[in-house]
Amino acid sequence: MPYDFLFPDVGEGIAEGEIVKWLVKEGDKVNEHDVVLKIETDKAVVEIPSPKSGTISKIYHKEGDTVKVGERLFTVIEEQGEPAKQVQAKTIEKPKQQTKPTEKKYTSSVVGFIEEAPETPVQQQTAEKVEVKHEHVLATPAVRRLARDSGVDLSNVSGTGVDGRITEDDVRKSSQKKSGEEVRVVARYDMFGYIDRIPLKGIRKAIAKHMEETARNVVPVTSMEEADVTELWKVREKEKVAAEKKGVHLTFIPFIAKACIRALKDHLIVNSTIDMEHEEIVVKKYFNIGMAVDTENGLVVPVIKGADQKSMVDIAREAAELAEKARNRTLDLMDMRGGTFTITNIGSIGGTFATPVINYPEAAILLTGAIRDNAVARNGKLAIRKILPLSLTFDHRIFDGAEAARFLNDVKKYLEDPDLLLVEE
Repeated sequence: MPYDFLFPDVGEGIAEGEIVKWLVKEGDKVNEHDVVLKIETDKAVVEIPSPKSGTISKIYHKEGDTVKVGERLFTVIEEQGEPAKQVQAKTIEKPKQQTKPTEKKYTSSVVGFIEEAPETPVQQQTAEKVEVKHEHVLATPAVRRLARDSGVDLSNVSGTGVDGRITEDDVRKSSQKKSGEEVRVVARYDMFGYIDRIPLKGIRKAIAKHMEETARNVVPVTSMEEADVTELWKVREKEKVAAEKKGVHLTFIPFIAKACIRALKDHLIVNSTIDMEHEEIVVKKYFNIGMAVDTENGLVVPVIKGADQKSMVDIAREAAELAEKARNRTLDLMDMRGGTFTITNIGSIGGTFATPVINYPEAAILLTGAIRDNAVARNGKLAIRKILPLSLTFDHRIFDGAEAARFLNDVKKYLEDPDLLLVEE
């Protein structure tokens, strides 16, 4: 029997997804739990398995389409049902010698419901072949022919007739709507010159929606500071050699993450969210650190869970693994959930200070710039020191600028004194 598979509610407020790739085509046989397609939802690519063993009889969307939760993705004919060959378009031969009109009747089968209308004398004298496709809809042969000629997919039409039956007017209205969408004129230039139009979809669409949500719900302020990481640079160079022997590339990010965690423990309000519905600030006593990753599809923020319980090398290894998954679009949704504080780094690309956007609903985000050799005053003399720019954007509803400055001062303290940073708590 046919089984319609709907795009499931994967939770976490996901309402839609973009079809990245179909791994099957109509007519293919699949086993239960075989992966049928991949859908990108909120920056993660989710593998969708078949719920049944059988034959894929209908695919309702193509790659690149955006589908809503609850929409049909595909139909599978279970193995114990009618043989797969009956899923294909077939013909029904009507009797040539029928002499009186037949009563209207409905025939139910694995290929759907077919309404047979009373035949005219001409139809009674001439055998008519009616093409029946696998669609779970109620429609007369005449309506089906009209839909076929108009290029309308009846599975996407809501019937207004008795018992949800699709009428010719339903098909015509759907055809007009479809035609209206297809003839949209898109200008390739404006009054100043030629332009290109890039569809807002996939990760970029998810980012845009998340930024809008942040703009609606956050009162952001950015505080800036500089840290002298000259001594940390030396320590990192030494530790990098030891880490490489373990197959780990040690960057400055794990050191920065550790410094933030130490500071967060002394300023828990920075590790919080706000619940306006209940007028509460929710302070998190666990430390899940988001690490922003620049990919060709957009910015992705996987989360290192329980980062305070992990060593510097463990953080470096996990950060590298998550970054690789982000670039390959193989992150699981849970890889990006549960963050309490986010670090984003533009230093590897260039730049000093900026105003990063908070990864809502978190309370704050730290941006690190490029480490540069700067001439600074030390004990009344100029010295060349390695300076790391720090930019902290925070939600002013949750805490004030004074607390942001105290937090940044502590981050700076740990970065400038590696002995404090590396000592076990």
